[in-house]
Amino acid sequence: MLTLRSLLVLSTLLLSAPVAVALTQSGAVRVVDGDSLELGGEKIRLFGIDAPERGQSCDRNGQTWECGAWSAAMLARAVQAGQVTCTPQDRDRFGRTVAICHAGKIDLGQAQVRAGAAQAYVRYSDRYLPDQAKAQTARAGVWAGRMVTPEAHRHPVAQLASEPARHGCAIKGNINGPSRIYHMPGQRDYDATRITPEKGEAWFCSESDAKDAGFRPARR
Repeated sequence: MLTLRSLLVLSTLLLSAPVAVALTQSGAVRVVDGDSLELGGEKIRLFGIDAPERGQSCDRNGQTWECGAWSAAMLARAVQAGQVTCTPQDRDRFGRTVAICHAGKIDLGQAQVRAGAAQAYVRYSDRYLPDQAKAQTARAGVWAGRMVTPEAHRHPVAQLASEPARHGCAIKGNINGPSRIYHMPGQRDYDATRITPEKGEAWFCSESDAKDAGFRPARR
């Protein structure tokens, strides 16, 4: 038989136990761009992906393509699959909830990456890297042409790829699988490292720029 003391201890344990909270909304969902939405008035950033910004253009077959608007349209289509629910993971520096969201049974982040409408944001998670590999192989969406990474688009100083050394931007940000490494001039693998912007690689003007973009220094 439980004593009053036992009941109080049990109540304390139940109240202090971590709870997985899901935000649910049966009404309309407003898509902001390819990786963010509003759900019941709550601003949500989709966890683990980075999509082209609204107003961002890509190159496909030598033609300018409004890939940012297309990415947002793909997310707007995906949210129609069912009731949207989001499980918070974090909060970003803009105060938005960072969450894994589903429309019915569809993982919205995964759907965007599989369609080539977003990249796996490996700076924060490798959750969608296998899906990105499939999209790249299929040349789906943004992988069918050339795109400045969304992060480099937001921070143009990191994407001076033409005559980079002339501008003092000689640091090479290289991606090899899940590893994001930057190489300084004079380091062992610097000369052999080639930068491919379509993969998310970039030239950086300072080590702080490289670190802010999620790259770590190469072993010297």
